[in-house]
Amino acid sequence: MQDKQTRCGFVATLGRPNAGKSTLLNALLGQKISLTSHKANATRKQLQIIMQHSGVDTRGSYDAQIIFVDTPGIHHQEKLLNQYMLHQSLRAMNDCDLGIYLAPVSDEVRYYEEFLNLSRDKSVHNKHILLISKTDMVDKTTLMKKIAQYQQYQSHYLALVPMSVKKGFYPKDLLESITLFLPDSAFLFDEECITTAQTREIVKELIRESVFENLSDEIPYESDVVIERYEEGEIERIYATIIVEKQSQKGVVIGAKAQTIKRIGILARKNIELFLDKQVFLKLEVSVQKGWSKETKKLKKIGYDCADMP
Repeated sequence: MQDKQTRCGFVATLGRPNAGKSTLLNALLGQKISLTSHKANATRKQLQIIMQHSGVDTRGSYDAQIIFVDTPGIHHQEKLLNQYMLHQSLRAMNDCDLGIYLAPVSDEVRYYEEFLNLSRDKSVHNKHILLISKTDMVDKTTLMKKIAQYQQYQSHYLALVPMSVKKGFYPKDLLESITLFLPDSAFLFDEECITTAQTREIVKELIRESVFENLSDEIPYESDVVIERYEEGEIERIYATIIVEKQSQKGVVIGAKAQTIKRIGILARKNIELFLDKQVFLKLEVSVQKGWSKETKKLKKIGYDCADMP
């Protein structure tokens, strides 16, 4: 009897802003860890999420550990923070064993062409899976036409998988496509581990998500969150600061009679409690730091590693 194989590898989730990368990973994991928002470009840093999957394919019977790397949306803007986000995506694309490019069914095919032209390392062209996402938004005829358009690029991708996270979500096809191309390797993490991120990082992202959900216009994109103090106990006590670029934005974040920051806190606390499965006390402050998203020194102070940026 043939021994069961052990496979393990890093898989980058790639795509334009708001393609559904974080939503996909949360759905696969069955738990909210990665920031999701209806607003584009919410994710700013790489976040690693770990899953186990077992099965049988043409390579044999296997147990696999998949380390998903959630990346910022691929886009071009001049602001230093946006350049940092693009660099994070490109680095993941080149460093990982495999990539998943999410193409919403409503996207024009030219965006996929731009993705193919982005990487200097052309080996990326044949080490990614093309996932057509949000297929619940169109009928079957429209979906088949879209698939046909992408098939002209089939020499560049390993597999094409249509999928909807919202309607009839069956991750088996995607997971089997991924594990087929993972390298033979011992597991890198304990099987109970679901993320390499520290609790403080996830808490920060859950607060940022609440900022995105409760504020409009440019403020979410010109804001960030710093966890000032985290006290563990029967009740987790978290003290955090929301950073904005302008004095006028501070008033908007706080809102009339502090109602806006109260809403931000209520939603954030609810999601943090769901994640930690514990009661949480959350205290939010607002601070103005002019030009924080445009200066390397300020980005580093907030927690962005800009050391290897070109």
